[in-house]
Amino acid sequence: MSIELVLKYLTSPNFLRGAEMTLLLTVASLIFGVLIGLVLALIQESQTRIGTVVTLAYLWLFRGTPVLFQIIFIYNVLPSFGIRLSAFVCAVLALSLNEGAYMAEILRSGLQAVKKGQRTAGLALGMTRTEMMRYVVIPQAARIVLPPIGNQMIGMLKLSALVSVIAVEELLLVANQTASADFRYFEALTTAGIYYLAMTTAFMGLQILLETVLDPKKRQRMRRLTLTERMLGTSKALAVR
Repeated sequence: MSIELVLKYLTSPNFLRGAEMTLLLTVASLIFGVLIGLVLALIQESQTRIGTVVTLAYLWLFRGTPVLFQIIFIYNVLPSFGIRLSAFVCAVLALSLNEGAYMAEILRSGLQAVKKGQRTAGLALGMTRTEMMRYVVIPQAARIVLPPIGNQMIGMLKLSALVSVIAVEELLLVANQTASADFRYFEALTTAGIYYLAMTTAFMGLQILLETVLDPKKRQRMRRLTLTERMLGTSKALAVR
């Protein structure tokens, strides 16, 4: 193993562009996935027959087929219907549709975790249903769904490597192309792994920060913890809730 070559790859423009593309794919797919999941969760909350059937069909389709299949299907099949999209757009579309199916269940469980009595109290105070959702339900549901959304965010980062099959120049494809040129697979893939670990660590830190901001009790506990204890969750203060 050549440490100098790994350091060279770490500062290489190709790897930096690959990491940027991976991050862009992750963030874009996660945002659209949350929006799709929120719409599906609200449709399920409405409890209409048509909405329930459509939502269940969506969940059945996108949770029942592999992500790789969905990526290849969208990229190769849509052009046959006259819909021509770039590889990047196809990748974001496939990842977003898949993520929306899982986000729908996460958000639905968060909304249902808020007790009906609090909704009734909000309506009794003269709030409209929209105001009640905005000021009563969603703030409480956000604290509940944030940990699983954080896990989905990290999972999305790793799933983004699958779009290399449709020639999106994300981090893994760049590493493979670089290694194919000089057969230094160990150094190239090690560099990609370092980038993945760095981005995953950043996402974990962001999740901890958001959880702390949304939970006043946890904010007080976090003030007494070191950064290592926050990342690893090894403190007794985190174990006792």
